[in-house]
Formats: sequence, structure tokens, C-alpha cells
Amino acid sequence: MARGKTPSDPAEAEKLEWPYAWPPPWRNDRLVGHEQAERTMLAAQQSGRLHHAWLLTGPRGIGKATLAWRFARFLLAGQEQGGLFGGGPESLDVPADAPGRHLVDARSHPDLFHLRRSLNRDTGRMRAEIAVDDVRDLGGFMHMTPAMGKARVAIVDAADEMNRNSANAVLKILEEPPPNAVLLIVAHAPGRLLPTIRSRCRRLAMQPLSEETVVDLLGIHAPETKPEERRALARLAEGSIGRALELGAAGSLDLYREMVEVLATLPDLDMPRLHAFAERFAKRGEEANADWRSLNYLFDGWLKGLLRQAALTTEAAPVVPMESGLQARLLATASFDRWMTASEEVANLFSRADAVNLDRKQTVMGSFLKLQSATR
Repeated sequence: MARGKTPSDPAEAEKLEWPYAWPPPWRNDRLVGHEQAERTMLAAQQSGRLHHAWLLTGPRGIGKATLAWRFARFLLAGQEQGGLFGGGPESLDVPADAPGRHLVDARSHPDLFHLRRSLNRDTGRMRAEIAVDDVRDLGGFMHMTPAMGKARVAIVDAADEMNRNSANAVLKILEEPPPNAVLLIVAHAPGRLLPTIRSRCRRLAMQPLSEETVVDLLGIHAPETKPEERRALARLAEGSIGRALELGAAGSLDLYREMVEVLATLPDLDMPRLHAFAERFAKRGEEANADWRSLNYLFDGWLKGLLRQAALTTEAAPVVPMESGLQARLLATASFDRWMTASEEVANLFSRADAVNLDRKQTVMGSFLKLQSATR
């Protein structure tokens, strides 16, 4: 059964785990843009030689967890379509009334285990890492006899959140894989995993979604957004529908516009405008923290785009109109090496601000000033 320490109210527990307005992966029946990955998993199931462990990799928010849940749903509730070993279905779709499907969607199926960060009862918040005790529970689950069908399925989401002890506990399971059990591991940065974990899994690398796919999905999951906003969010998210939805919900598009307005005054920075922009990060609280996280992502993405344009000598489509031609103008003011150095210094500033709790307003001010110094 899917486990995890939770409050007595299931709805409250799920809200802590999934605080978003769009459906979580275990209830999302829509996966677009990964047809080849689905065909790969389906072919493996139909071959009768299904690998015991799969590593689903790719950027955060592109649909890896959704695919893992689609496959788990298929294996546990798709018996009428062919079951675990053999059959002839053409997709991983499972009818809404299929026996056991509602149990999978509710994460209460006896042959399903969902390994993720659990709730810290002392603080009432989600733990920062996957606890090793939860992995030990997974080990016991994997060696039990299936209760309802032919297999047991476990989903690890995400492996990036395991500490060393948790990772070693998962490795022990992989070293002695039990029969009739499948482990689906979601990883945003597989290079950080133990090499021995990677070597024992069949890797399925998933690619970022196309801009058009992200735009279409925004229309489905965030229909209140305007068409031009969907396009802008899709470009900011770089192929991640999850990131696009998060940015939209956080109002990050307005933040990006303000950031670009300040950048557009380089090399002669408009200091009053910069002060006003940086002042919003001097505040504290959940909303201010969300703005700070968004700025980290947006500033980093903008700088990477600047360096990418310098290397490829091609201008990416602007996110907002005033951005058109801005990077080319700035690149003409300094060499690639100077911009590379400035970008690294800005990244270090943001990293130190989070590590040792530096003044956020001063961090923002200092970052823009470092970009200005590159032009002189």
C-alpha cells in the first residue's frame, strides 16, 4: 500500500504534498509529447521480459512522474488489456472503470508503494529528504507476495531527494531484485545518483516538451491565462509544463518583465529603478520567498540564454517584446569571456545568499552591478 506519514485528513495531507491547482501525477491521465517513451515501456511489457527497475530521467516537470504512474496503473489495473506478461494493448491507457484503477489513483492499492518525502510530524512540513526508514518499508513491500494481481509496483519520486543512506538502501533492493516486482525511479539529475544504482536500471531518457505542446497544456491546466502569456511562460519554462504552471501561478511573468526593464538600462543602469526592483526582495514571508525562488530561476535562465546566444550567434525568440535585440546589444559591449565571468559571479552571489542567508536586496543590487562591470 502507498505509505507515508500523513495528517488524519487525507485531503489535508495531499495538499501539503501537492500544493498546486493542477492534478498530481497519480491522478493525471494526460501525457503528451512522450509517445516514444510510452511505446518503449509497452513493448517491454508485451515482450514478457520486463526489466525489474526503470530510471526515468529528464528535466523537472516534463512528465516523468506522470509516465511512471501511467505505467504503474497499467501494470496493476490493466489485466484485462493483457496484464503484466503478454497481451496486445496499443497504449498504456486504462479505462476509468477498470478493476483496481480507483485504488491506484487514490494510492491505496495493496500492490503499490509510493516512495517520496514524508511529513515531519514535529514541524507539520514535508521533510527535505526521503528518509531511510521509508526506504526500509519499501524493501519489505517489494518482497511480499502480490495481493491482487501478478506484480508489485513501487514508484520513487524523486530519487534526487534521497540522501546517502536512502540511496544505499535502494541499492540493496536493486542488488537482489525480488520476482514479480517493478521499481520505477524518477530522477531529474541522474548524474548525482550512485553509479551502481544507474547501472542496475533500464534508463529511459525523456526530452523537454516542444514549445507548442507546453502552450497547449497551459490552455488545458491554466485556461485563465491569456494566449500571449502562455507563449511567454512556455519560453521561460524551456520545455517543462510543470515549471510553466509554477511560474504562472507565482506571477513570475510580471517579475520577468520588471527584471528585463532593469536589464534594458544597461550599461548605464537606472539606479532608482534597480533600487525599486531590489526592494521587493528585502521582505520576508512565503510570498517573498516565492518571488526569490522565481528570480533565481529567471535570472539564471536569462544569463544562460545570453551566453548561448554568444556561442551560437543566433538570437532566441524573446519572452517579452522589450527583450527583442537586448542580448545582442549587450553582447556587443563586452567579450564572451567577460560575460562568462560576470555570469559565474552572479551565480555565486545567489548561491551564497541562500547558503549563508545574505541580504537579498543587496544580492540583487550586486548582481546587476556585476553585469554592468562587464560592459566597462
